[in-house]
Amino acid sequence: MYETIPLDHTRNSEVKGVFIMNSNKQETKEKDTTSSSLVEKIQQLGQANVPQAPDSNIHVLSIIGQVEGHIQLPPQNKTTKYEHLIPQIIAVEQNPKIEGLVVVLNTVGGDVEAGLALAEMIASLSKPTVSIVLGGGHSIGVPIAVATDYSFIAPSATMTIHPVRLTGLVIGVPQTFEYIDKMQERVIHFVTSHSNIKEEKFKELMFEKGNLTRDIGTNVVGQDAVQYGLINEVGGISGAMAKLNEFIDQTKTSEELIQ
Repeated sequence: MYETIPLDHTRNSEVKGVFIMNSNKQETKEKDTTSSSLVEKIQQLGQANVPQAPDSNIHVLSIIGQVEGHIQLPPQNKTTKYEHLIPQIIAVEQNPKIEGLVVVLNTVGGDVEAGLALAEMIASLSKPTVSIVLGGGHSIGVPIAVATDYSFIAPSATMTIHPVRLTGLVIGVPQTFEYIDKMQERVIHFVTSHSNIKEEKFKELMFEKGNLTRDIGTNVVGQDAVQYGLINEVGGISGAMAKLNEFIDQTKTSEELIQ
């Protein structure tokens, strides 16, 4: 004889409730993990989870803070390490999917040789390049800004032009000052050969007295940089991207005509 066993609805509801609670905990845990990883990206890398084009044909090279060269700067300094940028520039040249490079600068300057190395590499790329100075493109940032095929500067951005300096112990012998003078000539030659500014005018701005507090040199703002021939045009991100796309289209047209 079979007995009818009553269903324990209370127990079933408790089990169901536990299952729902566990599911909610799992969802909450996943949300917390996602949000924490997003926060870590923002804190460590300065990156937010912004959707990007899957096959972008333009590479962005940002030069922010101080250009760090042969000497490691203190951890509190905002730096751009040149050894991190060199592989990127080489990858831009080698990667067939990358058709153009935009260089974004907001730098106070830094190591002269490291800055010139980056400028020479950017200038020697076979692909179209455009730079834009936002905030500041000071000191060794000037050669980097003019190294591209076309340069932009924001209306409020500034560029400081001053003589080459050495930090730390300087040996007071003629050879030391000759070395500094030769290094300075390298900077002057590069800037004048990659922009429309005359050498006499550039040197005049470099050795100007009374423009900078407790120093010699000139602080050039937006439109003035264009008037001097240092930068090609006043503009922003949209103008820089439009110009780069124009160069890319011209390159494609030239290649099609050759073929």
